[in-house]
Amino acid sequence: MTDPTSLPNFPQPAAENPLRDTVIDVLQGEGFRPEVDGDGDVSFKIEGQQLFVHCTEGELPVVRVFGQWQIADNLPSDPLTQLRAANDLSLRLNIVKAGINGGTLVVTCEHIVHPGADVRQLIQLSYQLVLTAVQMWHQLMLGEDVFGDGSGRAAQNGEAGPVAPGQG
Repeated sequence: MTDPTSLPNFPQPAAENPLRDTVIDVLQGEGFRPEVDGDGDVSFKIEGQQLFVHCTEGELPVVRVFGQWQIADNLPSDPLTQLRAANDLSLRLNIVKAGINGGTLVVTCEHIVHPGADVRQLIQLSYQLVLTAVQMWHQLMLGEDVFGDGSGRAAQNGEAGPVAPGQG
């Protein structure tokens, strides 16, 4: 017998999540197998990587594509070096935000979804940017010069990156 004090975990009716439903349709159309997790986020795997899409419905609907990765032991463990690499990505790449939280790299892309927006294109762009940013973060951590200006080596050495003219 079921515990009478527990509430059933029914998903919200489809009419309450039109953006999330559109995201699910887009991902299915791309050949993914999206699922809605316990937080109401859409989860899917691409290239062996688990990604999520959080949809905020309302007057200004927002879609947030994100992933989380444990920082490997073979990378520099200095939090300042990790944060500098994440900061460099956030400052240089449009739409992408990267951060470190308790030994985990978090990379996101967020969009306001205006009426008539091409959600398919936003989702494709976002998951590609997230995966590219994760790869670039790892390259920065390994001291590679991903931006062609010496900033990767600077982050690896724990030094400040190059200063823009008039900023130094």
